[in-house]
Amino acid sequence: MQPEDARYIKRRVRSGSIDVHPTETALIVNYELEAIILGECGEPMVSEKKECQKIIRLKRLDAATDCAALAKEVVQKCTLIHPSKTAEVEHLIYYLQSRKDNAFTESMESCMEKDSGSESPSPAPTPSGQPASFTMIESYMELLYEDLPDKTKGSALILELAKDPNNLEDLASSEAVLSALARVLREDWKKNLELSTNIVYTFFCFSTFSQFHPIIQQYKVGSLCLEIIEYELNRYAQLRKEVESRGSSAPLPAPVSRLPLPRSARRPIKPSADDKKKIPKEKVEEPVMNVRKLATLAKKQDQLLRVCFYLLLNLAENMKVEDKMRRRNLVGLLVTSLERSTQELLVLVASFLLKLSVYKENKDEMANLNVIEKLPKLLLMKDKNLELVTLNLLFNLSFDSNLREKMVRVGFLPKLVSMLGDEEQQVNVVVLKLLYHLSLDDRVKAMFAYTDCIPKVVGTMVGQEPGEEVHTLSVALMVNLALHGRCAAQLLEGNNLQYLIECAFHHQSSIIVKILRNASVHDNTKHLFIDFVGDLANVVATQPSDDFTLECVGLLANLTLAELDYSTLLQQYNLVSWITRQLVPGNTPDDLVLEVIMLVSTAALDESCASLLCKADILLGLIELLKAKQEDDEIVLQIVYVFYQIARHATTRDYLIRETEAPAYLIDLMHDKNENIRKVCDACLEIIKECDEVWAEKIKTEQFEWHNSHWLSMVDNKALDSVLGDDSDILPHYDLLQQSLLLRTGSQSSLNGDDIEIVSNHPQSDEGSRPISGYASSELDDVLLKRTREESQEDVLNNALRNLVISEDNMDDDAKYFHIQQSS
Repeated sequence: MQPEDARYIKRRVRSGSIDVHPTETALIVNYELEAIILGECGEPMVSEKKECQKIIRLKRLDAATDCAALAKEVVQKCTLIHPSKTAEVEHLIYYLQSRKDNAFTESMESCMEKDSGSESPSPAPTPSGQPASFTMIESYMELLYEDLPDKTKGSALILELAKDPNNLEDLASSEAVLSALARVLREDWKKNLELSTNIVYTFFCFSTFSQFHPIIQQYKVGSLCLEIIEYELNRYAQLRKEVESRGSSAPLPAPVSRLPLPRSARRPIKPSADDKKKIPKEKVEEPVMNVRKLATLAKKQDQLLRVCFYLLLNLAENMKVEDKMRRRNLVGLLVTSLERSTQELLVLVASFLLKLSVYKENKDEMANLNVIEKLPKLLLMKDKNLELVTLNLLFNLSFDSNLREKMVRVGFLPKLVSMLGDEEQQVNVVVLKLLYHLSLDDRVKAMFAYTDCIPKVVGTMVGQEPGEEVHTLSVALMVNLALHGRCAAQLLEGNNLQYLIECAFHHQSSIIVKILRNASVHDNTKHLFIDFVGDLANVVATQPSDDFTLECVGLLANLTLAELDYSTLLQQYNLVSWITRQLVPGNTPDDLVLEVIMLVSTAALDESCASLLCKADILLGLIELLKAKQEDDEIVLQIVYVFYQIARHATTRDYLIRETEAPAYLIDLMHDKNENIRKVCDACLEIIKECDEVWAEKIKTEQFEWHNSHWLSMVDNKALDSVLGDDSDILPHYDLLQQSLLLRTGSQSSLNGDDIEIVSNHPQSDEGSRPISGYASSELDDVLLKRTREESQEDVLNNALRNLVISEDNMDDDAKYFHIQQSS
């Protein structure tokens, strides 16, 4: 737009809201001003809007003023206020007439509250009768150069100005004022608590805004605050110690006799002038006076400490500044401050510790300072803010197992259980999180049984819908506690089992079934699930393979009960064909495959059911699965345990030995790196050795070669180095079955069914894979060829052992490999 195109400017004013001034006796009228530049034909070319305010000061307003008349006068004189708003203006004038002087102060304090739940520090009292004004800032600054009373007065007036956020920018630009405040604080903070509180509180007002943090760092106020806190805490500890020592050394008053006294003794005896001089009145009253003075000092100190800590908490938004504080023993000062008794200060200190506890270095330092022992009293003060902050601090610390143990030792467990069901939802959530962490330790699970935790948690679950945070935490806690026998019994008593089953089936909740699965591990709870076996089997047979089905299979696998007819159960719900399909390699996830194998081992406890499984070729499917999952120790362990259960029954033992390749794989796994696998293999092979002579010979040969592999390698090397001659003279002959002194003691385990315990673990072999069985093959020709090779190798070995010479000690003969000392 060219200047010559503009004809004139048009203004539009739109009135807005009316409000009261926060500090002065005045009304604020908000309005919008719009300026429009019109062209030659009157069309608008450029427009601009601006929000404006008009302040109407009511200088004559006092307690005797007629608010209605004054409102009419304001509306008549101010064209920005429409006459229809006269009643509103009257109401605002009435509010100004009755408003308290400290209303803005209270609103400012509430606005500066932090998320931690702690309130802003209370300001020091200001000189009465002298309202602070920014126009008098120079005179206030001059007071800082006078004596202590004037310094205190001047600091209080400057503090009143700093409480108004609108004045902070002007104060920040006044370098002389801030320098004077920092100088007085640096020089006189030990002389007067009120003066120190005023100055630190002034800088605290700046710390509430991040853009003013460089000013605080410039004058090193944070460093001074740390010095002030340390000095005041040490001074209070020293004075308290002196008062306690004086109080303990003071003589106790003589006990008053309750026997009746003669009349002559009832008359009061007036002390003489000499006796009055002997009575040390001041010394008797001195301990009492000192306690009172100490209590007064503690209140003033708590006010100063709260302001200092709050300023440091605001500065700790910067991680580098927080690290500097930590190196200046900030954690130690906070932990020491937990011994104070002012609730507002304790809320702030606990909030600061909560912020610092997310770092390992701070957490370890808190642990070294025994912070756990100082937290129980915070939960006894019946303050909701302090209670919630303390619980969150405990939750952060509970990730350390040593600190969890200290919590239990101090007695937090019954206190936390008593807080369950609190009206405050946040308290319930944090308490459940803490109890869940405590339940991770097996030794602590037993302690839950002696509290009313389980009935309370079950009651909480009843009132919550699945998916809510409280319900999820309650279920997670029950999953852990169900692993302990006594807790599981409490969990399932009454109608709780029926409720959990119905809730799990209604919501298809796998996590609730997991609770029941963990509870079914114990011998004292297995029989409680007999009535629900049919429902579980129906879920397994009809529903798709998901997490809910997985937990149901695991629950059935835990029910190792003699009175449970698994043969009828499998046939009635057609579970045999379902099991066959799940055992096909690559057809089912590994976690479900593992649970199915465990179900097979449980069902194989019944001899009739074991025969049913053999007829359905379940063992052949397990062997194929064993070939495909050689690197999974858990699956291998459970498959070997199924072989063991089948070998225990006379009707199925011959099928296992003669119709399957299980013995060959057991021989290969007999020296596995997993201890549990070796244990089950040894027990199963012992049964096979007793029933089949052919396999007994092979098992003993394998055991011999394993235990004497070093000696056999030496024999092979010696035979290769010697001159070829008669094949029968190359290796000596040794009777393997008669001479057993080369076998290690206890190499052949005599284990029975009571010695076997299948535990769930996942140890992996060092080499990562197992060798393919040398005895097992699907082709008959390969089996015959390998057997021919084995027989030839056995002949060579027998010839070598048969001609083995046991001689006297003669180290000169290299052909002698053994020395047996003759007993005298």
